[in-house]
Amino acid sequence: MGRRSAKIATRKGKADAQKAKLYGKIGKQIAQAVRQGGPDQVANARLREALAAAKMAQVPTDIIERNIKRASESKADYAEVTYEAYGHGGTGFVIECLTDNVNRSASDVKAAITKAGGKVADPGSVLFNFQRQGLVMVDAAEGEDKVFEAAMDAGASDMQPATDDDGNVVGFKVLTAVEDYGAVSSSLAEQGLKIQPEASGLVYVPMVQQEVDDDAFEANEALLERLLAVDDVDAVYTTVAGMD
Repeated sequence: MGRRSAKIATRKGKADAQKAKLYGKIGKQIAQAVRQGGPDQVANARLREALAAAKMAQVPTDIIERNIKRASESKADYAEVTYEAYGHGGTGFVIECLTDNVNRSASDVKAAITKAGGKVADPGSVLFNFQRQGLVMVDAAEGEDKVFEAAMDAGASDMQPATDDDGNVVGFKVLTAVEDYGAVSSSLAEQGLKIQPEASGLVYVPMVQQEVDDDAFEANEALLERLLAVDDVDAVYTTVAGMD
C-alpha cells in the first residue's frame, strides 16, 4: 500500500472510529433519557432531544431501538462525570464521561492520563481555566457570511471559523450562552443551515490558550488520543493552543 493509500486508510479508520463513538454516545443519551422519563417521547422531552440528535447524526434505527429497549428492561443508569488533568508544558485538560460505572471510568481515565505522562488534577484546579458554553458546528459549505448573519439573528454570542491542521476551514463554530444553546441550534436548523451534530453541544472553552514547544505538543496529542480511546469518554478539552 502506497503512502497516499495508507493515509486515506488511516483517515477512514479514524472516521469510522469517531462515528462508532458518536453512535455510542447518543445511544447512552437515549438510554439515560428513557431511564429518567420513560420510552414515550411525547411525554419525555429529554428523549425527544436525544432522538433528534440521533436523526441529525444519521444513527441507524436498529441502534436507537436497541438502546430504548435495553433501557426499558435494564436497571443500568448513566452518570455524567468530569475529570481534570495536567498535561505537558503546564497545560490543562478537562475530560467528560457518560458512564454506567463511575469506578470503571475513573480507573480507565486515570490510567490513560498516567500512561501518557500526564497527572491527575484535583477537582476545580483545572476547570477554572474554562468557560461553559454552547457550541453549534455549522458545515463549511454554508459560507462565512451566511453563517455569521444567521448566528447573530439566532442570538449567538460569537462565530469563529474552525480549521484543520493545514489551516483549511472545515466548519464554523457558533458559540452561545448555555441557556441559549437549544434555541440557537433550532434557529440555525430552521434557517436551513447544515449542522454537524457530532461536534455540537455544551462544551468547555479555554479562557486562555497555552503555546508549548513541539515535544510538549506531540506529548499532549498522545495524551488526547489515549483519553479519547476510553469507552466512557465523550469529550476532552484542553488549554493547548492549536489543539481545539
